[in-house]
Parts: sequence; structure tokens; C-alpha cells
Amino acid sequence: MKQFFRYWLPPLAWMGLIFFFSAQPDLPSAPGPWLDTLLKKIGHALGYGILAWLYLRLLVARRALRGRFRHPAAARAIALCLTMAYALSDEYHQTFVPGRNGTLWDVGVDGLGALGAMLLAQRLQRRQTTARQETGAQ
Repeated sequence: MKQFFRYWLPPLAWMGLIFFFSAQPDLPSAPGPWLDTLLKKIGHALGYGILAWLYLRLLVARRALRGRFRHPAAARAIALCLTMAYALSDEYHQTFVPGRNGTLWDVGVDGLGALGAMLLAQRLQRRQTTARQETGAQ
């Protein structure tokens, strides 16, 4: 049960938060259409980047607990695929919300946020591996 709260609950709660905001018919707008669009796209990218990171955290923990942590790139790819699947389902969900519409453009922005998070994770993992090799630690 402890593992559920530590690893499963964060991505599930984040998905619930995304769903909640997607179900709102009228989100507040920033002054000016250009700024409004920019802020919403940044929100999409950050929100789905965080979701991808939470999925990755879950996948790495599960693999490490089972002693199968050999290919971190596979965990990043799976986290990216899970995030994209949720982005697609969320945009589809928005087509049923009055005043909202689902677009593939938003799925693309979501994907860029998730990809950015996975590239950051890869960079951090490489830096950590290099530091371990330099100190001789395993």
C-alpha cells in the first residue's frame, strides 16, 4: 500500500487534475488573444511534462523493485507513450465539454512537453552515471 501512495497516486492525481481543468467550460482568459494562447500552450506543455515525469518515476521504481532496471531508455519511451495516450483521450474528452474543443495541435504541444521532460530525465541520468563513474561508486 505504501508503494501505491508513493508511486501510483501522484500520476493518478495529476491525471485527475488535468481531467478537472479539461471539464471546465469556461477557463479564465489572459488579456489579449496572443498572450492567452501562449499561456495556455505553456500550461499544456508543463502539465504533460510533469505527467510524463511522474509516469517515468513510477516505471523506474517498479523496475528497480523487481530487479530489472537495465534499460532506462525503455522506461522513458513507455512514459512518453502513456502520456501521449492520455493527451489524446483528454482532447477527445474536451469535445464533449460545452465551449471547449479538442485539437491535435494541443496533443502536439502536450507531446512536446512530455518529450522535453524525457530529454531532461535522460540528461540528468547521464550526469548521475558520469558522477558515479568518476567517484568509483556503483
